[in-house]
Amino acid sequence: MTERAAAITTFLRGAGWGAASHAPLAGDASNRRYLRLTGGPGGAGAVLMDAPPETGEDVRPFTTIAQHLHALHLSAPAILAEDPVQGFVLLEDLGDALFARVTAQSPEMEAPLYAAATDLLVQLHRADPPADLATYDAPLMANLACLPFQWYLPALDQAAPENDVKTFQAELETLLTRHAPPSVLILRDYHAENLIWLPDRNGIARVGLLDFQDAMIGHPAYDLVSLLEDARRDVPLAIQRRMRDRYAAATGAVPDAFGLAFALLGAQRNLRILGVFARLCVRDGKPGYLPMLPRVWGHLMHDLSHPELAGLRARVDRLLPPPTPERCQRIAQRCTPRP
Repeated sequence: MTERAAAITTFLRGAGWGAASHAPLAGDASNRRYLRLTGGPGGAGAVLMDAPPETGEDVRPFTTIAQHLHALHLSAPAILAEDPVQGFVLLEDLGDALFARVTAQSPEMEAPLYAAATDLLVQLHRADPPADLATYDAPLMANLACLPFQWYLPALDQAAPENDVKTFQAELETLLTRHAPPSVLILRDYHAENLIWLPDRNGIARVGLLDFQDAMIGHPAYDLVSLLEDARRDVPLAIQRRMRDRYAAATGAVPDAFGLAFALLGAQRNLRILGVFARLCVRDGKPGYLPMLPRVWGHLMHDLSHPELAGLRARVDRLLPPPTPERCQRIAQRCTPRP
């Protein structure tokens, strides 16, 4: 038994779950892993989040946001036990009905699920965000949007002139400052593989929430962009338009201004993802995200088709080549999967 496995055993015994059996659940792009527990007290099930602090993980942001979401009567997993020093959290098991799975099995559910997820954002944004939460502001967003110049281009043996990158970053920061000021809690990874359908609950509580530890203060359109411009699956354009209109109507957002903010935040987010997915392959040995790059690029091009973003589009066209199959293969060749 490894030292980490022994620590898990000790934690579970202390929480009253020592007799439970466990099996791995699908992880994410972080250093966290998840175990599904069965046969707990009274035959109950749960999920263990294993987030080793020595790898840079910290469970405290997750538990803080979970408590905030619970206070709003939203369906974040209940916290059954925790040890933030060792990086363990025992969570309510919300099941396997991820939006991505439900819509694949029952396509007629796609519109109702996305409507519920949009309505949840309306409700979330009406509440004051937690105190002392970091802000996803224009300088930070513009900096992260430059990740393709640090990871995607070098993976293709290319580089952009430093002055061009600085100009690009400054222009994007100016646009974000002007059109996308932060004001609400954003969960930042709000998409169909982090949302669970809970049909036995009522209203927006039917939307189970996962993977929100990176939440910050941001613009109201950000999570809607994350939901509708999903890197992992295609959301029909008709649903995208209806959900944007639904959110704007419910919140009183000015359609033109909200549409520009949506496109601008989409461009920022998809640029960041382009760099992150390349980095996950080259640095972290995780090539599984590369097949998503063409979809991410398609979202980026759609966002940059907004007339107000023509200058930004011209810079992207000049500085970043699209992720063709050949280019994705070249990036993949630089990947050394972890043992």
